[in-house]
Amino acid sequence: MTDAREFLTHYGAPIVFGSVLVEQIGLPLPAFPWLLTAGALCAAGKFNFTLAMAMSLLACLLADGIWFYLGRYQGAKVLNFLCRISLEPDSCVRRTQNVFTKYGWRGIVIAKFVPGISTVTPPLAGMSKMNAVHFFLIDSAGALLYGGTFIGLGYFFSGQLQQIGSALSRIGSSALCLVAGVAAAYIGFKYWQRRRLLDELRMARITVDDLRGMLGAGQNVVILDLRSSEEFAANAGIQGAIHLSLDDVKEGRYKIPRDGEVVVYCSCPNEATAARVALLLRRSGFTNVRPLLGGIDAWKEWKAAEA
Repeated sequence: MTDAREFLTHYGAPIVFGSVLVEQIGLPLPAFPWLLTAGALCAAGKFNFTLAMAMSLLACLLADGIWFYLGRYQGAKVLNFLCRISLEPDSCVRRTQNVFTKYGWRGIVIAKFVPGISTVTPPLAGMSKMNAVHFFLIDSAGALLYGGTFIGLGYFFSGQLQQIGSALSRIGSSALCLVAGVAAAYIGFKYWQRRRLLDELRMARITVDDLRGMLGAGQNVVILDLRSSEEFAANAGIQGAIHLSLDDVKEGRYKIPRDGEVVVYCSCPNEATAARVALLLRRSGFTNVRPLLGGIDAWKEWKAAEA
C-alpha cells in the first residue's frame, strides 16, 4: 500500500484513469485498490478528489462507449466474444440480460458493481437500440456512484488502509505470492470445470441436419429453448421449442416427457448452458438428451442458407 501511495502521488491521474479503463474494458484487473488508495491520498491532501472522480468517470465512459457502439453494430458477435473470455461463459449473457430485463435502466447502474456483468451490459444496451444520450446519462450516474463509492471509502478509512499497507509491507513478498497463488488456483479451477463440462458432452451433440431429419420423419422430439426471456421474445427460435430457464429445469417447473428425444439449445458460446442442462437432465434419469451443436446460431445459419 505504501508503494502504491507513493506511485499514485506522482502519477495519480493517469493511474486512476488507466486502472478503471482496463477493468471496464473487461480485463480481470480490479481497479478498486487504486481507487481506495486515491481516496486515502485525497484525505491526506496529496491528491485532488475532483480529479480522481473525473478520471474514473472518463475511463468508464470511454470503455462503455466503445462496447455500446460495438454492441449496436456487431450485436451477438460482441457478446459471444466477451463470454468466450469469461470464467463463466454459460451464464454471463443470461445473467446480464436478466439484470437488464428486471431492472431496466437501473441495471446499468447496478452492473458497475458486479464483475463480468459490468462489461457485458453496454453492448447489450447497444443491441437493444437504447437511445445513446439516455445510455450515457445513466452510465455517467453509475460511473459516478462506482468511483465515488470506492474513492469515498478510501477517503473515510484512510487510517485503516494505512495500517493494512504497513502490515503488508512487513509481511513482504509472501503476501503477494499468496494472493497471486489463490487467484491462479481459482482461474485454473474454473477453466478445468469448464473444459470437463464441455468434454463430457462433446460426443453427444446433435447437428442441425440430424435434428431436421428427426423432425421431418415425425419423431417424438422435445426441444428446449434455454435463451433469456428477452432474447426469446425478440428473436424467433426453433418452431415448437419450449422456452425454459436453467432454474426452471433445476426446480422441475415443467414436466418434460421421458419417452422421446430431448434436444436443448442456447445462444451461448460452446453451447455451455445447453451442455449443463443436458448433464442435469441425464443425472435426473433422462437417457436421450443432447445439446444442439452450434446452438441457435447454427439453426439461423441453416435457415438463412435455405432462404
